[in-house]
Amino acid sequence: MTSREAYIALNMMEGLGPIKVRALIDFLGSPQAVFEADGDELQSVRGIGEKLRYSILEQRTQIDASEEIEKTEELGIRIVTSLDDEYPEALKMIHDPPLALYVRGSFLPADNLSLGMVGSRKATHYGLNVADRMAYQLAQTGFTIVSGLARGIDTAAHQGALKAKGRTIAVLGAAIDQLYPPENAELADAIAQHGAVISEYPLGRQADRQTFPYRNRIISGLSQGVLVVEAGFKSGSLHTADAALEQGRSVFAIPGRIDHPSAKGTNCLIKNGAKLVDNVGDILEEFELLIPPGELKEPKKQPSARPEVPLSEEEKKLVEALWPGALDIDSLAREVGMTSAEISGVLLGLEMKRVVNMLPGRVVELADDLRG
Repeated sequence: MTSREAYIALNMMEGLGPIKVRALIDFLGSPQAVFEADGDELQSVRGIGEKLRYSILEQRTQIDASEEIEKTEELGIRIVTSLDDEYPEALKMIHDPPLALYVRGSFLPADNLSLGMVGSRKATHYGLNVADRMAYQLAQTGFTIVSGLARGIDTAAHQGALKAKGRTIAVLGAAIDQLYPPENAELADAIAQHGAVISEYPLGRQADRQTFPYRNRIISGLSQGVLVVEAGFKSGSLHTADAALEQGRSVFAIPGRIDHPSAKGTNCLIKNGAKLVDNVGDILEEFELLIPPGELKEPKKQPSARPEVPLSEEEKKLVEALWPGALDIDSLAREVGMTSAEISGVLLGLEMKRVVNMLPGRVVELADDLRG
């Protein structure tokens, strides 16, 4: 067994993590020695009690690193350890670097300039729009956007970076062959072509309450800073911010309405010292002394996703009615003097032209780019 195979096998063991494995290697001399030591030697290592000793002895007879490598190759995935040149240098610097990373896509030197973006899964329309726009502009300046491929803010962050033809990295809270959420499979494919989809979990490991918080240290560890867009008071995104602080990374937060639950966490971060961000310049300013001149580019305004198409008289009437603000469909119908059946057909056309957005509760609003 090579050292690399030993790291992969140790990563597959339940009950062990990077810190305990480091203690074992420091005491025994090498990762291979963990598979050769007897029970008494294992239990002599600090943090390895009797229960874990027997667990290691049992698991090391069952785990086959070469078989795991073969399976990943069949799936088009690579396993990267700290012994490999591709392993990100930034992760080697954190307290508990992952023993192995399962990778679809690739790491590039440009990824050394990365920013984590996280937030609520139940994001508001405002939060999604901000995440998309910030990721777009940051990707244009040269940042790789790192997030967790979760629903809500994470998804918007990845999409914004891809729209800018930039790079983005998704850190999964489950094994790479157990993609979660499943509806983001197409997005994961796109990310793998313009960055990387990664996980530290061995094949078959499904997401649970422990896997998501634990992966957050990788999001922050890969990044020079973390931007929290929306977060409830007990949001998992705050765990990422905590990990960033422990790792010496910068923490940024988008302010939100004081009466909205999704802003409780971000506003609390700002109270406690996170940098308030209301435009991409606030982030660039933080790093201007750390980044060599010429690496950052000026962000451009995100182009409208709405094609410039003519509107019918009925469509213009609806746009004018929505200009002051969003309305539910019944109120909009009364405002323009149309029946619900008539307005549904007009709204469908406007939605296809990306002039309006349909929100939960049958609420309609104008697209942000139309409002300027």
